[in-house]
Amino acid sequence: MKKNVIVSLLCIATALPAIAQKADQRLAESTEVLKTIATKSEIPHAAWSKTRCVLIYPSVKKVAIGFGQTYGRGVLVCRSGADMTGPWGPPIMYTLDTSSLGVQLGSTSTDYVLLIITQRGADKILSGKLKLGAGASATAGPTSASAATFNDPNIDILAYSQAKGLFAGASLGTASMTSDDKMNAEIYNKDIDGAQILRTEKIPAAAQPLIDALKSASEM
Repeated sequence: MKKNVIVSLLCIATALPAIAQKADQRLAESTEVLKTIATKSEIPHAAWSKTRCVLIYPSVKKVAIGFGQTYGRGVLVCRSGADMTGPWGPPIMYTLDTSSLGVQLGSTSTDYVLLIITQRGADKILSGKLKLGAGASATAGPTSASAATFNDPNIDILAYSQAKGLFAGASLGTASMTSDDKMNAEIYNKDIDGAQILRTEKIPAAAQPLIDALKSASEM
């Protein structure tokens, strides 16, 4: 019995660094994606000034043979304060899932940065579950060159992406975005939803580079 307990404790001790590394890796990859897209896509200051939350999905995968399935793991960061115009808050882990019908062959990997620019959109995403097209409307985000022509109060999310592989320019379509409750519980050591994380938690050390990158991008 004693031997079994020791083995179990050793297994737990070995697993903990792996859990931390998994979260750290997602945060690090999201940071790099944000930096790259913020620079290449010329996200205008006018868009950043409206942004209440940012949802970043690095390397969203799409593998399709007959039926397409897209999936990803990302990070949501929202501004603090009652009107969500304060400093950037702690990260909230999210998943993405969508499927499409049609004959498709090949695979792709696409990075996404989604700017949630309305309070309606922010409330939907913080509820823990959002489906594009049903819970919120999204469109390709304007660049600095076309920012002056964008003024649609019905749009909740501005999407920016960079694609690699056969399906370059892949769309999120009617993607479902759901809070990654298991990963959030591992990071914050308790069962907690996105709204609670934003209100009560501090920014983990591993997330500070992402927050710094957001500050830099949104203040340009």
